[in-house]
Amino acid sequence: MSESVDPSAGGELEPVRVPETELEGVEASVRRLMEQSAQQARQLDSAPAGGASPFAAFGLPGFNGPGPAPAPEPRPILELEGEEYEDELDGLGDWVDDFLLPVYGAEVTTTAPWCARWQEHDGVVAWLHALWLAYQQHKNPEAGLAGMFVWHRDFLIHAMAAVRAPGGPLSACMTSPDRPTHRLLPGPPPSARTEKATTATDAGPGAPDEHDERVS
Repeated sequence: MSESVDPSAGGELEPVRVPETELEGVEASVRRLMEQSAQQARQLDSAPAGGASPFAAFGLPGFNGPGPAPAPEPRPILELEGEEYEDELDGLGDWVDDFLLPVYGAEVTTTAPWCARWQEHDGVVAWLHALWLAYQQHKNPEAGLAGMFVWHRDFLIHAMAAVRAPGGPLSACMTSPDRPTHRLLPGPPPSARTEKATTATDAGPGAPDEHDERVS
């Protein structure tokens, strides 16, 4: 800090003398501010028009308004409901009919059944939807040159083998192109524990359970 100066006898103020150490500190602060300003100017000049804001890390929008909303995270199709499910099923059906079957749909036989109404088989829908999502991921350039090979090896073979297995979900459907059969196979019954819990709930709180019967 500079020392206070008293007026001289003639009423004039003497010049203030600032120590050299303080001058060096002020000069260093000014240089830092100028460097920061120059860096910010370079960032603003390099920002693409309509692109992401250089301040995106701080949660601030771009200069031309907020950027595009991120794509929604993909969800298993059987978790969707209503119109959202129908739209996803339509997209899946287009991919299956326009790409999957023409390229990979082997002949319909007793060992490789199919169903023209496969959309009504929940298990088949789940398998094919997962295969479709994997296809979209692995055809992306970010998956690399081997992306589609990985899709064929790790996804396509297993999904088609499960869907078109002779004892699979379509085994009671079309086994010949001349016989377009459709049948939904019943699944296994609930486990014994679930069945007992359901029966006890329906019977009411006063009904004895299996544990009480064993004790008595």
